[in-house]
Amino acid sequence: MSLASKKSGQSAVVTGAGSGLGRDIALGLAARSYIVFGTAFAAVEVQDLKQASGGRVSLTVCDITNEQAVRAWVASVSDALGATGLDLLVNNAGILTPGPLEILPLDAVRHEFEVNVFGALSVMNALLPALRVARGRIVQISTWTASLPLPFNGPSGASKAAMEVFAAVYRAELKPFGIDVVVLAAGNMRTGGPAKTATALARTAEQMTAQERDLYGRAFDTFAAKLNSMQGSGLASVEAAVRVITDLMRVVGIDSYDHEAPFGRLLQDALALPIWHHFNLGRGQRYLASEMLQKR
Repeated sequence: MSLASKKSGQSAVVTGAGSGLGRDIALGLAARSYIVFGTAFAAVEVQDLKQASGGRVSLTVCDITNEQAVRAWVASVSDALGATGLDLLVNNAGILTPGPLEILPLDAVRHEFEVNVFGALSVMNALLPALRVARGRIVQISTWTASLPLPFNGPSGASKAAMEVFAAVYRAELKPFGIDVVVLAAGNMRTGGPAKTATALARTAEQMTAQERDLYGRAFDTFAAKLNSMQGSGLASVEAAVRVITDLMRVVGIDSYDHEAPFGRLLQDALALPIWHHFNLGRGQRYLASEMLQKR
């Protein structure tokens, strides 16, 4: 009997589960008796999630841009799942490459697409046999900039927009097999993301030549300052994870929550789940987009 079937009737895979939103989604699912598998960037994240979840979350350090590594990881997950199949895949892993398109190295843009698009496709395709067995669901975590593009954020918005298109196509193609595909587009969150974003923004600014700073420095600095400020005041990662999980549970008809648990106390703010769902998309995002599009 598999690990998943012995301990729970529900199983999930979360990519990018070692930190931030992915970590909180993995822990939230584990708190609801899911057995959770996922990918991480570092070995310390693997041990952290194992301890924090009481052993219900099992992560593997895996480079999702390496198709052979993905296949090997998925093979181990499938062995653990056995004949029960996979109930839920949350495609959460992603990176950010900010900067003016004119000066961003094409290799950096390609790498973002390798992670955010081709890596996600690799994981989805490798797990489809297990999802087909359980007639499971795929959740693609996206971003509001996929539908409201910002200057200096082109690779992120474009790669996530591409995944939204792929998700729509997958949804049509997989419907005959009972597999649903949902896109959840997040707004600003207080996760590990803001620190990573600030670092990426600072790195881009530092690498500009004097000529590039003359061309883009002032506008980019304004963008960076506003984005850092917005992310610092965004939705807490645990709240965002609750909204993701609660919406999914509502759709599949599971409503037996522990309302005294940390996740349970936040359920009153949960939103209904359409096929495309934006949470925490408020005035801040629209203001930043408007102001940056007008600055020349």
